[in-house]
Amino acid sequence: MTKRGLKIATIGGGSSYTPELIEGFIKRLASLPVKDIYLVDIDAGSEKLQIVAALAQRMAAKSGSDLQIHATTDRREALKDADFVTTQFRVGLLDARIRDERIPLRYQKIGQETTGAGGFAKALRSIPVILDICHDMEELCPDAWLINFANPSGILTEAVLNHTSIKAIGLCNCPINMINDMAEKFDCPVDDVFCDFVGINHLIWAQKVLVRGRDVTAEAIDKICSDSAKEIMANIPEIHYDPVFLKSLGMVPVSYMKYYYMQPEMLAECIAAAEGDGCRGEVIKKVEKELFDLYRNPELDTKPAQLASRGGARYSDAACSLIDSIYNNKKDIQTVNVLNRGANADLPYHAVIERNCVIDANGAHPLHIGHTPLKIRGLLQTVKAYEQLTIEAAVTGNYDAALQALTIHPLVNSATVARSILDDIVAENKEYLPQFNR
Repeated sequence: MTKRGLKIATIGGGSSYTPELIEGFIKRLASLPVKDIYLVDIDAGSEKLQIVAALAQRMAAKSGSDLQIHATTDRREALKDADFVTTQFRVGLLDARIRDERIPLRYQKIGQETTGAGGFAKALRSIPVILDICHDMEELCPDAWLINFANPSGILTEAVLNHTSIKAIGLCNCPINMINDMAEKFDCPVDDVFCDFVGINHLIWAQKVLVRGRDVTAEAIDKICSDSAKEIMANIPEIHYDPVFLKSLGMVPVSYMKYYYMQPEMLAECIAAAEGDGCRGEVIKKVEKELFDLYRNPELDTKPAQLASRGGARYSDAACSLIDSIYNNKKDIQTVNVLNRGANADLPYHAVIERNCVIDANGAHPLHIGHTPLKIRGLLQTVKAYEQLTIEAAVTGNYDAALQALTIHPLVNSATVARSILDDIVAENKEYLPQFNR
């Protein structure tokens, strides 16, 4: 990788998350010499792209650096000779997310953006798009790293790593949020906390929590039980684990695990929300409107605090730290989505796992896990099978694979309901799922 100023291409640059990403690069300019950031979006997102790009330019100017912000709808222009490509796109925009959340509710199943039937629908739309982006990268910037935080991040990253030649690493803000939450609970610096994560994207557990090298896992679980009114993920409903269950688990689960461990309660919450203020996608539409009203202010030249309510807090730290560590060959440990390659003895070799990895100039190298505890192994293997069938369905348009994927997902778990949901998804996403409409 050259030591000239770096070129970053951000696909989905008109996202409300972008100011946090720009902030992350500005904070690291001393060690990460970014020169050009190309913010890319589709024609339908061009208005938001211009608003976000103008704010990003003001942020860059305030920093006193020579960082250049470019806004374009020409993806190929942005990708040519890029050093890093970040992806944060949403195929179908928020209207598609709202459908993803409401279709399952028709059948008394949880509707959620990244897991279950909702995440399945998003994956079907998104996988062909990210593969198309990667085919452009193979031609225009074959040595670039793809840093993906478009959801469902693990599934999209696995599709890229198994169907293209692009070097890719997937990101999620859940691990970094869990670490920050532990630092708050133990009143210590974030750097003093180490969580031994095992699992896959949005299905991870901290097997061990260490503070300054001391195992505090049991204390962490006690603190969660006693301080359960505090949530670390803005987009997860505030329903709390039964302390007896959590202590029997003996690990700290990511907030998304509530959809699995507390399915009836979470379904009831989703139904109540949809009948009240609206599903999460509808709430986010209102939040986005307020954010873009702020972004339009020509006096605004920093990331507004209100962005935290969007649910994507600390993505910039995760993304920019990862890029910084690759560029500077840091050999530090971060939690990312990467090919298993035998690290987890209970999952396929070419599956993507979310794991503590050593980050260097050659990418992410997962720490060895061996076999996972029996109490989480079955759920982990089932959801991974769902993910791999979903990738097959998205790539080939195979209806049978899609039906089997949805049927075995623990949040659906019914062949008849899976078929009804699948048919609705295909019908209501027809323009985004050409592979099923040949």
